Amino acid sequence: MQSAKEVMSVALMGMYNAASAMDDARINKGAATAKDGEQSGQSHDFVNSEAASAELQSPPNAAACPEVSGLLSLPWEMVTHIASHLPAHCVISVLPKVCDALSNVGKDKTTWQLRARRLIGTEASFPLRPREDLDWPFACLEMETLITRWTKVAQVVTKEPRADADLQNGQPDGAALMELERMAAYDDDEGAFLEEMGAQLPPVAHEAQLREVPEGRLDDNPQPMIEEDGARFLFDHPDHGQDLLQPGFRGNAGLVEKERQPPRSASPPPALECVTLLSGHIAQVDSVLLIGGQGSVCATGSRDRDVKLWNLQADSSHMLMHTLRGQGHFNTHQGWVWSLASQGPLLASGGFDSTVKLWDLRAGGAERGVIRTQAAVTCLSYLPDVLLAGTLNEKIQMYDPRAGVPLVRTLRHHSYAVFCLAADDKYIISASRDRSLVVHDRRADKSVYKVRLRSYLYSMSYSDGEIWGGDIGGMLHCFSMQQGVWKHLAHFDVGHTAKVTGIHKSPGSLYTCSSDFTVKVHIPCGPPKTICTLRHQEGVCGLSVEAGVLAVASRDMCVDIWRPKKNDL
Repeated sequence: MQSAKEVMSVALMGMYNAASAMDDARINKGAATAKDGEQSGQSHDFVNSEAASAELQSPPNAAACPEVSGLLSLPWEMVTHIASHLPAHCVISVLPKVCDALSNVGKDKTTWQLRARRLIGTEASFPLRPREDLDWPFACLEMETLITRWTKVAQVVTKEPRADADLQNGQPDGAALMELERMAAYDDDEGAFLEEMGAQLPPVAHEAQLREVPEGRLDDNPQPMIEEDGARFLFDHPDHGQDLLQPGFRGNAGLVEKERQPPRSASPPPALECVTLLSGHIAQVDSVLLIGGQGSVCATGSRDRDVKLWNLQADSSHMLMHTLRGQGHFNTHQGWVWSLASQGPLLASGGFDSTVKLWDLRAGGAERGVIRTQAAVTCLSYLPDVLLAGTLNEKIQMYDPRAGVPLVRTLRHHSYAVFCLAADDKYIISASRDRSLVVHDRRADKSVYKVRLRSYLYSMSYSDGEIWGGDIGGMLHCFSMQQGVWKHLAHFDVGHTAKVTGIHKSPGSLYTCSSDFTVKVHIPCGPPKTICTLRHQEGVCGLSVEAGVLAVASRDMCVDIWRPKKNDL
């Protein structure tokens, strides 16, 4: 432990000597920014204002660290500022082992606010709303990891010119025009198919309108229409098969030999690698879901009517584990597979055959039940006590998969197809092609917020009391509860030129994908800071993120897996 103390003392003092010349300038600039923000009414920039206004104070328990007493004799604000230049994992894991006083550095919120300001810049705000429950160490650690890994990717990815960057005198060149036509054809084909399936489609706002302020309030408390239907739940006999969540299982082919870890090279390798799942589906993959908790298993749903499971810890030629099929069936579903959701070992798949099927991954992918809906299933959300399904016939159906007659009730908050669905133990959030977003309070059993946008949401992510959605015009929207009331916080243009088909938001990361052939990685500040843009040859249909692993599904029947290299774990 003595060597650790000496190392950290030298490291901190070295950073102090290097940073002392700019400490006063940065702090004074931050204080001036906070003062200007207060005068202009911009009190929402919590990183800039709180970090810059931290009071000078003596470090706690300085006597407990005699080896670094010289450093700790500085004003505590200077210590936290110096510590903000250490890697986040060092502040979290190493400093507490040095002494009691330095262990308090990681507990000081100012340390993390300074770090966040350094990462996102002084012009952006983080978080977007006041949050006393924000886990600052986790958020900053996630941001640093995101920047380190995806900046390296951005340096090696060859980016093709954007269609809108090829405009000359206001007109696209030939290649850009072909690309725009492909995107338009993709959206038109999908709309035509939905109409064939019986979905009544409302008029879509003109492109110019998509950039206007997108909020117009409707009735705040419309009473939901509750329906009790007689759909029945069909059980199959249990099949005590292999555990598909175990990385070594490869379906009927048996066990997969784990890929050997390559030796470390003299220079550090890129932080991420991309693996493409090939030879699986024979049609467009519309849904992708990482499961298992560590991003080790991937489920994919396709227009070829199948759901496939992939072992991401196997070598690239042996990743396909299993194709889910019920007894006596050739395919997983009898229609397109449009949505996936999981809860524990159970995987739910929703199809255009108007069914939701449950699969037990602990029992070799055995079919545990079939829920027959009244229309094509477009989105799913799976909680421990309820399975929610959004359908083309405007409904949100609530099921208890454990019951013989699983349908609990049907909510009807929308007038057109429901495309987005998310929930927790308090709220059910849904978005529809009727351009409305509705928040339903589960305890009060009524909607508590309803807003109509100028462009409907096509994808949504909900966590920690924040809703992030992407619309068909390429814009991002953020909603949050403030003082007991849901509000539309902001909308952002992050560079997507077509509908946002997938979005994932966590405390320190934001991923988006679009039918404009791109995937973007951002820091979730206001406005989002884009770190990397990945370009595909076809439109991107969806994404899933888990434990630092990113899965991307596209129209070319392939799924790309971006994951940390094994010798980088």
